[in-house]
Amino acid sequence: MTFHLHTYGCQMNVRDSEAVEALLSAAGHVRVENEADAELVIVNSCTVRDMAERKAVGKCGNLIAAKEGRGRQSESGGRVKVVGLMGCAVKRLGADVFKALPGLDFAVGPRRFGMIPRLVARCLAGETRILELPDDDEVPTGMDAHGGGVSFQSYVTILLGCDNRCSYCIVPDVRGHEYSRPAREVVAEVRALAARGVKEVCLLGQSVLRYGMRNKAWLPDDPPSPGGYKEAFPRLLEALNAIDGLARIRFTSAHPKGCTDELVRAYAEFPKVCRHLHLPVQSGSDRVLKEMGRHYTRAEYLAAVAKLRAFDPEFAVTTDVIVGYPGETESDFEATRSLMEEAGFDNAFVFKYSPRPGTRSAALPDDVPTAEKERRDQVLLADQQLRGQARNDRLVGTVREVLAEGPSLRNAVRWSGRDSGNRIVVFEPKGPLAVGAPVNVRIREAHPQILIGEIASS
Repeated sequence: MTFHLHTYGCQMNVRDSEAVEALLSAAGHVRVENEADAELVIVNSCTVRDMAERKAVGKCGNLIAAKEGRGRQSESGGRVKVVGLMGCAVKRLGADVFKALPGLDFAVGPRRFGMIPRLVARCLAGETRILELPDDDEVPTGMDAHGGGVSFQSYVTILLGCDNRCSYCIVPDVRGHEYSRPAREVVAEVRALAARGVKEVCLLGQSVLRYGMRNKAWLPDDPPSPGGYKEAFPRLLEALNAIDGLARIRFTSAHPKGCTDELVRAYAEFPKVCRHLHLPVQSGSDRVLKEMGRHYTRAEYLAAVAKLRAFDPEFAVTTDVIVGYPGETESDFEATRSLMEEAGFDNAFVFKYSPRPGTRSAALPDDVPTAEKERRDQVLLADQQLRGQARNDRLVGTVREVLAEGPSLRNAVRWSGRDSGNRIVVFEPKGPLAVGAPVNVRIREAHPQILIGEIASS
């Protein structure tokens, strides 16, 4: 059966979709690039924001209408026979998913995607409206499944779920409790990827620096840390840094409480660990941070950033910010604005608050007007443009090691890639160049979110 996946949401959803593609291929199904050629179409959903969930559910509705002959044929070319929905929206909606989508063939929650090949077989045997919801502590299967194609980059999920319980976030309800995959399993997966030609891995977790805190990731018979690391996540970085053929290790997303002295030592000691951390702050107001349940203060957050930059002033820190949280005053907003300036973020993603059902903040009045949320959003983005320009201006004249990713989307003559700080670098290759190859680029021009340079002469 030919199949196609549509993925909405975060990198963890992208990784889950990759695993499902590999599992379906192993079961004899054939992946196709175009939805019009697919007999099976699966939508991987996000529910962190209302708009993301509506897009995924709406896409499923269109596919079902096409399958039943009620929609535009271009939606599926008239070939689709089975439509499935997976991911976080399924967990949130539960059995109500079939009220929203009566013609849906199957729905499966985040930790049960390993069952999808069996669910497809059941659908082909005549079953329909199959629902599989995971328990909050369920250990998933299929986490290490990767497709046959070789890319120089790959995602590896190391931590599932979240126990932080921020007031605005629905993730703990849909992704379940934290579960750290055994370190030996992660190391074996990354070693196998490196043997296939993968040069860069990105370790994924909702709050990745909490790896090994809720359940033991390192088992009693695992070898001790050569560097004497006691914390689970730095120990994992140490083990991955020793893998032959691997060039870079990234990870996301982080919480300031995880910025320990051992983590900073790992950054300094392990050359394969990229000097970039995505560290969501959400607000610069201590009052709002307390309301959000973030469990740190403004001063503690800034201390974490200072610790990372102390050993490397070029260390890149990016962040997430929410504007318009219930009760956010102009003074609270200005506190966020000043924190962002003091932290000197390399990049920032700004989101306008929207309530999610079942979260603590959903019970609060959504009292910041939409127009005011938009104004605050635009102010912070404008500030970040200036800040990003200033940060990147300091890199003009430096030489950055870049892993080549391929021709630039805007100019096919140029190639692009990223440096250790996850900055996009655009350059013109000199002669043949392979995707994933390391290239030394001298920066000659800086923009707020991009660097432009030329191949450095040896």
